[in-house]
Amino acid sequence: MTVTAVSGLIDAISYLGLGHVFTANMTGNVVIIGFAAAGVPGFSVLGSLVSLAAFLLGAGIAGRLGAVLSRRPSSYRLRRILLLEMVLLAAATAVAFTANRAVHVLIALIALAMGLRNGTVRKLAVPDVTTTVLTLTLTALASDSTLAGGANPRAGRRLASVLAMLAGAFAGALLVQHTGLGWPLLASTCGTAAAALAVPRGSPAG
Repeated sequence: MTVTAVSGLIDAISYLGLGHVFTANMTGNVVIIGFAAAGVPGFSVLGSLVSLAAFLLGAGIAGRLGAVLSRRPSSYRLRRILLLEMVLLAAATAVAFTANRAVHVLIALIALAMGLRNGTVRKLAVPDVTTTVLTLTLTALASDSTLAGGANPRAGRRLASVLAMLAGAFAGALLVQHTGLGWPLLASTCGTAAAALAVPRGSPAG
């Protein structure tokens, strides 16, 4: 759940600090491009396009790496991708602390990291672990609930994902408002590193 909390941090950083752009949630970017194209003020077509392009590149690289490492255990693949994500977030952290106007560089680095992670998680197909989007998780919580005639499968994991992202977004919003972008990006880097170290050998996810 650590990576899901990091996603909350990342979306707070990008949306609040990088001009109303998402770097983890691409559905949001498609909608934002529509808003901006309609002339709604405060939204950036360029920022969202940079994010989409970097995210797609990251997801494509994840797919290629998945094919190359297909004979390796899934835990090995996930750990390596998380370490690569950590490196990209560390680079974004360095940029945030040193270059005040490098908005599109930050967007590209962060979205690339999120694309790598999402592409890998999708390939591993871990149940109810999407790490960046909660729409299907919330839908499953409701449609599989006892009230809906279901058996609440994996309800604990689903609810934990929602709470993890909420906590990450809350912490990220506080940090962005009071410290700027560098410190929340550093927290994201450390969280990703912790998640990579926590992936148990022989397990698809941690």
